Amino acid sequence: MKVAHAPEPIPGLAVREEGPGAVVVRFSGDLRAPTVARLWAPAMARVRSGKLSSLKLELDGARYIDGAGLALLVKLHSEATAAGTSVSLVGLPERYRHLLDLAMRAESADADAPADKAGAAGALDRRLGELARNLRELVAFVGESALVLAMAVRRPRQVRWGDVLHQALVIGVQSLPILLLIGFLMGMIMSFQSVITLQRFGGEIYVPNMLGLVMFREMGPLVTAILLAARSGSAFAAEIGTMRVNEELDALTTMGISPVRFLVGPRILSSLAVVPVMTLFFNFASLVGGALVMLSIGFPLVTFTSRVFANVTRGDLIGSLIKIIVFSLLVGGVSCLRGLRTGGGADAVGRSTTGAVVAGLVLITVADGLFAVLFYYYKF
Repeated sequence: MKVAHAPEPIPGLAVREEGPGAVVVRFSGDLRAPTVARLWAPAMARVRSGKLSSLKLELDGARYIDGAGLALLVKLHSEATAAGTSVSLVGLPERYRHLLDLAMRAESADADAPADKAGAAGALDRRLGELARNLRELVAFVGESALVLAMAVRRPRQVRWGDVLHQALVIGVQSLPILLLIGFLMGMIMSFQSVITLQRFGGEIYVPNMLGLVMFREMGPLVTAILLAARSGSAFAAEIGTMRVNEELDALTTMGISPVRFLVGPRILSSLAVVPVMTLFFNFASLVGGALVMLSIGFPLVTFTSRVFANVTRGDLIGSLIKIIVFSLLVGGVSCLRGLRTGGGADAVGRSTTGAVVAGLVLITVADGLFAVLFYYYKF
């Protein structure tokens, strides 16, 4: 014959019935995380065991309650209330009452929050909200960056020139070998391709004219800006994004230091100072490559140089300078913005870096197309 055993008592938890559907749950001892982990399942099981009319939580025996204990009380209260049970807390020490009220208000706010809209309408609403937030962040970033650049002109002593010089060395000196190599090879390739086509008509003499015009007016600023986006822009986003993940930007803000002024300003200033010089080096390397090709087919060096510089006007140089300044601002700004907007997670910095390069290339292409239209209509 089997004998039914009463459930074994659980240290720190006592449950009794005061009447039909009226249950009293008494806690004692310390409601710390290890204890709560042991009490959670039996306490929740008692609340869910059947239809209750009232639930009384007695806490006068609890000596200490940490965050896990408060979470257990909030969970018991919310589930019982949702089931239509009247809940009362008895004997809660005064020092914990305010914390429990805050936790319950937060739980209530989460429960009352409207659910995400489903379907196409919900997706459109979320997209529009995200677009609005991005536009606000963009406007704020552009405005603050403009103030930083204006302050650099009006009060140059407040600029951190040491950081500007360091970034200039990283952007310019370390990028110079690959820039010269690309320029040299592109000059050779374009000259060879042009010679192959123009030899059919006896027009090899026009290769220097075309090379000088294309390099100074279009390819020099464009390729230099692409290299800036791929190399330095990704570095900007990775550096600032890592600082965001490590909460260093929050520390700067707490100390009253603007991250835009402290981090973005030196990077944009160094880009503006160095990239035009890099464009000149690229143009020079491309002309050297083109000159070697023309020398290989029997053209004198004097003829090559005279035809290049006779065809390149002051307007071409000014247009190239305007382009590269705008490209530098776009690439430096969007790369730093992507770094500042880095989120959480293991892949956050990688996503910011990729986004910075892609956004930089898109902005360069769009700006170059706008310049082409403007220069055509204004005969620049």
